[in-house]
Amino acid sequence: MTKQRASQLAEPNLWLRIGSVSVIVIGLVVITYVASIIEYKHGTDNLFGVLQGIEALLNVIVATGIAIFFLSTIESRWKRHRALEHLHELRTIVHVIDMHQLTKDPSTTSGKAGRTASSPARVMTPYELLRYLDYCSEMLSLSAKVATLYAQSSRDSLVISAVTELEQISTNLSHKIWQKITLIDADDKALETAKPGPSSTSV
Repeated sequence: MTKQRASQLAEPNLWLRIGSVSVIVIGLVVITYVASIIEYKHGTDNLFGVLQGIEALLNVIVATGIAIFFLSTIESRWKRHRALEHLHELRTIVHVIDMHQLTKDPSTTSGKAGRTASSPARVMTPYELLRYLDYCSEMLSLSAKVATLYAQSSRDSLVISAVTELEQISTNLSHKIWQKITLIDADDKALETAKPGPSSTSV
């Protein structure tokens, strides 16, 4: 679905372009028609009237330029809005992944952490906890990779900045998860080392 969304954003929106060009052409035609029916009087000595006319002309030119700029960029702003909405969904997924792994404490696998009345149930074995945290790290990585599809389909600076920020968040959270994985591995190795070896019997 993300690939389809990114492809749609990369393609030109013909309806928006046709509508924008139509409005610009109609506006220019109206301005040209109004300018053609204005009566110009030469040889007038009314300086105040001349200055008023110049000011009105400048206002019309500025307003026309703003309208043309607004209509010519409406497609890119619409695509930016859609891309940021989709990236917000990915950001939500990333935070949900982080929320679920917060309670997965590696110290519980070694039996060093005590329990209180408010402690959640710890039912995972060290192996299951390792696999769970590994899956969380993979999902964070996939979320970041999916976000890059929007950066490939857009040259908008805000979209690229949002993708970069999401990648950084995913990377930081993944580092936290791998710290937990490292602690669990270290505890497992310590337990294996502490186990007594098979006793040898003399014949």
